[in-house]
Order: sequence, then structure tokens, then C-alpha cells
Amino acid sequence: MPQDIAVEIDHVVKRYGSVTALHGVSMGVGQGEFFTLLGPSGCGKTTLLRCIAGFEDVTEGAIRLNGSDIAPLPPHKRPVNTVFQQYALFPHMTVLENVSFGLRRRGWTQRDAEGRAKQVLELVRLGDFARRLPAQLSGGQQQRVALARALAPGPEVLLLDEPLSALDLKLRQAVRVELKQIQRETGIAFVFVTHDQEEALTMSDRIAVMSEGRVQQVGAPREIYEAPVNRFVADFIGETNLLGVEVRSVTGGMAEVVLPGGAVLSVPAAEGAGTGRGHVSVRPERIAPMAGGLLGGVVTDHTYLGTDIQFTARLADGAPVMVRMQNASGAAIPEVGAAITLGLAADSARLLAD
Repeated sequence: MPQDIAVEIDHVVKRYGSVTALHGVSMGVGQGEFFTLLGPSGCGKTTLLRCIAGFEDVTEGAIRLNGSDIAPLPPHKRPVNTVFQQYALFPHMTVLENVSFGLRRRGWTQRDAEGRAKQVLELVRLGDFARRLPAQLSGGQQQRVALARALAPGPEVLLLDEPLSALDLKLRQAVRVELKQIQRETGIAFVFVTHDQEEALTMSDRIAVMSEGRVQQVGAPREIYEAPVNRFVADFIGETNLLGVEVRSVTGGMAEVVLPGGAVLSVPAAEGAGTGRGHVSVRPERIAPMAGGLLGGVVTDHTYLGTDIQFTARLADGAPVMVRMQNASGAAIPEVGAAITLGLAADSARLLAD
């Protein structure tokens, strides 16, 4: 957990009658950090964001902002602001009026509100669009107006509830870069909610992976991808092969496992992994065709993806293994039905806790 905490989530429970949406969630968001809550629909990530914003009351636990308990504060008095999926811009107001409107409601003079609005519009690269109406903007530009409106009051923390979900793929990819750059320039802690793994990996300083109202793992993007703690995280983040193995021993963070086919390998082990039957996670790009490899099977399909070549081999025990190779010059695509052996480095596999 970072030393300088902007948002502290302390054993937060949220119940709706007999349904528990959050089960004792604890985590900390650092000052100036781009922190992402990642998980499938219904995992509790938006509920947690709404609890921080004050739109939902916490059943148990506490939420602290810069060390102060914010539970007694209504939403409009919390030093946070939220960017929603729907931008909710006033269609009859100009961009400048949309951004300055909230400041006027807070008691700012028109001159000061417009001056501040112009500053944040420059920050989001929309200074030349101040006099346009929302209907005259693209989806990405409307998203940046909503962001400018949320930044205008100078919140200590900015909450973003899947703000890119309405954009098409190309535009979403471009706005990701802009959003991360704006976060760095402002130095404000961003708490970003998404179900998109690629968004989380490319934008975040740290990620909290959630499932069924519980935090499964918190870490930097590379840690989450390279060292998942359990089957859910390994399978949810990107693509992986989950190989059933026999675990002979676990000592000092390393495990000796028997792979399908009988080969023995020493691999890193997640905390909590034990002996007996278990699962090893291996990413498709970490497996490659190799004479005398550790895994033997038959190719069942292959796909040409332009930059990559992907194929699946079925092992002797019936388990499928996905392999992804870079489309280098002269790369051979294995034929369907061909026998193949696959190699993998020991440090590319990881024994999971469950």
C-alpha cells in the first residue's frame, strides 16, 4: 500500500437487504495514482465507487479521504467528483457554459467561473471549442468536456465510472492516452472503473481485480498479468492456459509440479498454493513449438491474426493448450492434425493458489 494515501477503504461492507454487494473490502489509493477497479459486471466495483462518492451508504467499515472519515458528508460536500458513462451535457449550453455551470452553482462569480473553465478546457485540449454546442462535438470531445467539468472545482480525487464505454474502439484507444496524460498533469488521484482488461493494463499505476464483492488481487499491471494469485485473476486478465498438475512440494515460493504427460518442472508458486492437485497458469505467448518439448499434443486449429499466429494443441489428457507466436518472417504455421511438442521456460509458468 502506498505511504501517502488519498483514499483508504477500510473493511467496507455494503448490503442491500439480504444481498451483500461488498464483503469487507480494504485497499488504499495513493496520492496522484491512477488506480483501477477491474472486474466483470456485478463484481461490486461500481458499488464501491458510489460509496466513495456518497451516492451509497456504507453498511460497515469506513472510507477515509486524506485521513478524514467522509461518511457524514453528503455527496455534494465531499471533495471528490465523478465522471459517468453518460456525459449528461446540457445540449442548449456551450462547452464553456457546461463546464462553468457547476462552479456558478457553488457560488463562483461568472468571471471566475469562466476563467477556471477556460483553464481546464485548455488542459483537456478543447480551448478552441469553448463556444461550440455539445451536438457539434465528437464522442471523444464530449467525453473530455465531461472530464473538464469534473476537474473544474479542483477535486482531491476524481472518480470515473466506465467513461470510455460509449466510444468506438479506435477513439477509445486514443482517449486512453489523453486521459492518462491529463491525470499526470493534474496530479489528482483517479479511481477508474472498467471491465476492460486492456484499458486497465495500459492506463493504471495499480489495479484491484474484483469478483463477487471481494478483492482478488491488488498490484501493478505487470504483477497482475505475470503473477496472478488464483485462477480467477489468471483467467480474467488476458488469456492463459490453466494446466492441471500434480504438486509434489511447495517451498520458499517455488513448487515442484508434474505436468500433463509426466514431465517434472520447478515453477514459482502463488502464496497459499499447496500440494496435491493444482493448476499452473502459462500465457499463450510463453509456449512455443520445440523439438523434445515438455508437452506433447496434436494441433486442432490455427488462426492467422496478422501480427501473431495462434493455434491450439490438444494434449494426451484432452486438455487444450493455446499457443501464440509472433508473425516473424518465415514463421511456420503448424498444420491441423500434426503432432507437436511444446516447450516452456520454468519461470513462465505459475502455480496458483486455487
